[in-house]
Amino acid sequence: MKRVKIGVVGCGAIAQVHHLPNLNALPDQFEVAVVCDVSPSAAADAARRFHVPRHITDYRELLAADVDAVLLCHTDPKTEAAVAVLEAGKHLFIEKPLCFSLPEIDAMIAAQGAGTVAQAGYMKVYDPAFELAQRAVGEMGEIRFVQVNHLHPNNDLHLRQFDLRRFDDYPAAAVERTAAARRVATRQALGDAPEEVVRVFNLLSGSMIHDLYTMRAVLGLPDAVVSTEIWQEGRAVTFTLAYPGGARCVATWIDLPDLWDFKETLEIYGDDQRVLLSYPTGFARGLLSSLVIQGTDADGTAYRTEPAVDWESAFLREMRHFHECIVDGTENRTPLASARDDIGLIIDIIGKYRE
Repeated sequence: MKRVKIGVVGCGAIAQVHHLPNLNALPDQFEVAVVCDVSPSAAADAARRFHVPRHITDYRELLAADVDAVLLCHTDPKTEAAVAVLEAGKHLFIEKPLCFSLPEIDAMIAAQGAGTVAQAGYMKVYDPAFELAQRAVGEMGEIRFVQVNHLHPNNDLHLRQFDLRRFDDYPAAAVERTAAARRVATRQALGDAPEEVVRVFNLLSGSMIHDLYTMRAVLGLPDAVVSTEIWQEGRAVTFTLAYPGGARCVATWIDLPDLWDFKETLEIYGDDQRVLLSYPTGFARGLLSSLVIQGTDADGTAYRTEPAVDWESAFLREMRHFHECIVDGTENRTPLASARDDIGLIIDIIGKYRE
């Protein structure tokens, strides 16, 4: 089995909690050759803790380095680095949010050469419980109603269980350059927008994106955004989507900063069946998603089943898939082209509110 030599850009929480441990857990598939962070201390510490031979502070050094692939999980926006990686002919794994505007994602797609894999970090598509739910919905009759609830506490409540290292030697110029690029990308997507609208745009792009892409994978694209309400001064959003055949989806995300109990659910209803999928927080290891299927059989008897879920993390499975796409030519399940639809939908959700 060919090992893929990979460089990791960004040594923050998602790298420390998931990506670097998972890459180390796949030694037959990956060799982590270099880590990169604008914080010299963060890069050096990650290299030491995760046994990486080289650490750097400028992602551009990776473009000529002896690596096959690059994983981007640094502070957003990632567009400039993603385009550069693809233009250098490297395979790309890019964490969500990929970017904020359609011109950004179009630039990435245009930079991707033939034979180069560019995979979005849409880990919930690879969740074993999601795969079971997708199969159950495929066997369901007409879909009538969908409900999404995403009740989100402060991530620090769940991150404190990990040995998460934070550093303060980020160069001021790099921090300002990143902030300026984010302002430009947001303006490109929304134009001039009030603070509460930008806040919801960011939470849709960075957190509720999981709900949007899993709904797309199960239901396809909606016909229209029916309504959008922004409330709690931009700390909450509720929107309604219309799907072919008349089905409606009502989705809510709300910030509940001091409540420990994270809740993220996808419920899909047909005339005689319900599929209920529940996810744990993304900052967890060893916690499984759960699936409940309820319905009425041909004899009129109600039933409730809870399928057993494979004990493997969605983050680990998406990295296995990335390797298979590179080495075996497996079709990419989360390509940039499909992610473009999610970015467009977020812009439409905000646009409906601003009408």
